Amino acid sequence: MEQKTVIRFSNVSKVYYLYKSNKQRLLGTLFGHKKCKQKRAVDRLSFEIKQGEAIAFLGRNGAGKSTILKMITGVAFPTAGDVFVDGRVGALLELSAGFDPEFTGRENIYLKGHILGLHQSEIAALEPAIIEFADLGDYLDQPVRTYSSGMKARLGFSINVNIQPDILIVDEALSVGDEEFKKKCITRINQLINHHGITLMFVTHSISLAKAFCKRGIVMNNGRAMYDGPIEEAILRYNALIVKT
Repeated sequence: MEQKTVIRFSNVSKVYYLYKSNKQRLLGTLFGHKKCKQKRAVDRLSFEIKQGEAIAFLGRNGAGKSTILKMITGVAFPTAGDVFVDGRVGALLELSAGFDPEFTGRENIYLKGHILGLHQSEIAALEPAIIEFADLGDYLDQPVRTYSSGMKARLGFSINVNIQPDILIVDEALSVGDEEFKKKCITRINQLINHHGITLMFVTHSISLAKAFCKRGIVMNNGRAMYDGPIEEAILRYNALIVKT
């Protein structure tokens, strides 16, 4: 039985308009983007992802990888083309995304849960597992503004892997934190892929992590997919791209 498509990009482009001042930005919004530089972060991109796939997005900084993930989560919207997403998305794009720095870690669990569309009772049921996985100790009830980057990563990652997502998006989050926590995250992600059938979209510069999770790789360059296929070949294409620069 063929697995259903959970993500589809159809000829998608994303253009950012770069202004020198807020005044120019306002004028551009009102009268059209004429006197500004344009950055085409994604350029006429098309691909499909099936339920249960694990895909690594590889490419240099600025290739368009993070913009793709932001469009999937609804943080950004395409300038042209269509983005289709079917399922609950758990995403760790930035360490503090969705957190209120003045709220405690515990309060932010509920804040993030409500943002993700969960009911109070659902969040309460998930709270023990989130707290156990994050392992923040007494810091759980301290304001998030007092957290280190690694502690924010622990909390954010724990929330996103415990909300029972259909689609899990990870953007370099495993580059932060101690080795023991990284191993814990890797084990948890593999459980979600192998036993719960989630779809994983993984942006990383780590070849070893890409191979550990993913069977398919998409290599991005200047907003376009220069390769889409088996992860081994994707890694070879990515390494060749890096050597050229």
